[in-house]
Amino acid sequence: MIYPLDDFDKKIIGKLEVDGRMPYSQIAEELGISNTMVHKRVAKLIKHKIITKINPTYDEKRLGYGYGAFTGITLDKEHKTKSVIQALKKIPEVTECHYIAGSFTLYLRIFAKDHEDLKRILYDVIDNIDGVAKTESMIDLGCAFKRNIVF
Repeated sequence: MIYPLDDFDKKIIGKLEVDGRMPYSQIAEELGISNTMVHKRVAKLIKHKIITKINPTYDEKRLGYGYGAFTGITLDKEHKTKSVIQALKKIPEVTECHYIAGSFTLYLRIFAKDHEDLKRILYDVIDNIDGVAKTESMIDLGCAFKRNIVF
């Protein structure tokens, strides 16, 4: 079900998008509404799963993971998809896994320390998962931008 957002919902989400730790009282003051209204709106947005979580984002490079890749995975048998996904969840460097249509079954976002680390992740870990037939990677040269849907 689509949840209708009004202008206040959109503005509150926009403030939280910039800083998820922003106090509701500050949001209320900046929007000229009551603190209670912000609390109720955020609670409703969470209840209706518009806001699914508020969590930190961080710079992988500053954590020592300066090498990124997007990797498509072809499976040898489609019925192994669930077990492959469970194995991928155990690899800390795999930060995203998407079902896709096209040449691949799954598409991953991987962060590695360097090209040797990426090679290890691909050849020693992912290629040894039962069900993985092949991988194809593209090296990430940097993010031009990343955002949620803009209202």
